[in-house]
Amino acid sequence: MHPFRLLVLAALLYIAWRLLKMPRRQGQHTERKAAQADSKVEDVLMEDPVCHKLIPKSQAIRLRKNKTTYYFCSEECCDTFTREARGNR
Repeated sequence: MHPFRLLVLAALLYIAWRLLKMPRRQGQHTERKAAQADSKVEDVLMEDPVCHKLIPKSQAIRLRKNKTTYYFCSEECCDTFTREARGNR
């Protein structure tokens, strides 16, 4: 009967350990989700009107024209867009 008591005690200790570990895991998981949600908001992708590449809005070169903001991946694309706009007039 002694091994049976040892087995029951081990099972109870395991259950107690799992119950103590659960809240900490959920808290970490919630913090991780909040951090991911924040990073998603910052990484808005904009399409370059010249080469059609997607670039993060924070890293894009901006040109404001006629109350519209255009986003470019490089100075070359911005210059090309400006030259084409002048040529169409």
